[in-house]
Amino acid sequence: MACWQERKSSPKSPTTMKMKTTPSPTDFHLGLLLKAELARQGRTATWLAKQVHCTPENIYKTYRQQWIPMPLLFEICKALDYDFFKECSAYLEAEKTK
Repeated sequence: MACWQERKSSPKSPTTMKMKTTPSPTDFHLGLLLKAELARQGRTATWLAKQVHCTPENIYKTYRQQWIPMPLLFEICKALDYDFFKECSAYLEAEKTK
């Protein structure tokens, strides 16, 4: 199974929810963080797709996902040499203090 193969989701699943066009500061969205980090590094979706063995279209779909499956996120972290798991941890810590 490819890393981003389509999977069936329930209507309440985060992968089927519509993304806001401008997330509020309290929203956490890994897909947008990924897109921003790629831009910061001057890399393209095509480059990342080659690194994680999928298609650029799947990378573009990932930009719209609030959460990214852990095995895929791990591969993305290695390819970009960036720890998105720290971003998740920081978000969880911030949620604890609310």
